[in-house]
Amino acid sequence: MEQLQRLLKMAEDELTEYSTDARKIEKLRRKIGISVPMAQQRQVKEELLAQMSSSQINKIIEEQRQTVALPFWGVAGLGLLLGISLNQPIGLLAAIGGTAAAIRIQKIGWKLQAQRLLLQTLEDIEVRSTQPK
Repeated sequence: MEQLQRLLKMAEDELTEYSTDARKIEKLRRKIGISVPMAQQRQVKEELLAQMSSSQINKIIEEQRQTVALPFWGVAGLGLLLGISLNQPIGLLAAIGGTAAAIRIQKIGWKLQAQRLLLQTLEDIEVRSTQPK
């Protein structure tokens, strides 16, 4: 489990860089190939597959996290605007709630993207190790 968390952090670090998915997988593949033995890679892949859920909502959040969070950012901005201009505490509560929901959705999407990137990398490593040279 600790190995999985470490690899997920590596995948999250790769997500911060602006590059194609293939480039991210290539860079992550090198790091994993050096630091994790093949048996542990299979074990981590099994843990990751067991941990990932296949619900439709999670799939949408993973692929479109910013689009899903956008309405909540709008609620936060509108609540802040109305709360300040009309001196309504309910508007400020809406701003706080919208901001919290948007940040939460962004974090969930980020983690789901990192899991998917790690899974794709582990599958790539497995395919490349079984191919004859």
